[in-house]
Amino acid sequence: MIELLAVYATTVFLVIGCIFTLVAAIGLLKLNDPMTRLHAPTKAATVGIGAFLLGSMCHAYGVGEGSFHELMILAFLFVTAPISANFIAKVNIHKRACDMPPAPKLDEMWSTQDVPESEQEMEPQKTP
Repeated sequence: MIELLAVYATTVFLVIGCIFTLVAAIGLLKLNDPMTRLHAPTKAATVGIGAFLLGSMCHAYGVGEGSFHELMILAFLFVTAPISANFIAKVNIHKRACDMPPAPKLDEMWSTQDVPESEQEMEPQKTP
């Protein structure tokens, strides 16, 4: 009975993984702006690969050879995907390869790369 349940769970996870990975691939090809294209591999592909790994774990436990390697891969994937997406977004902003966000209303220095004029003219402090 457990083997049959594991087969069904594996099948469900594989189908979910295929759907999310297909959506990620289509999004990567069809979206035209680098910042919108960034969401396809970081969101949908991460969930798709996570579903594949969960399906692999279900299959391993159904056969009787439990494995935690997939859980470690899944944890590493969910930790590193947002960080890499943040770095890719910063590169796009610095290269000005995308539409820039609107300017801040109250403070021109907040969340921008601008340096106040008073800090631009300062000389580096000398150490004694």
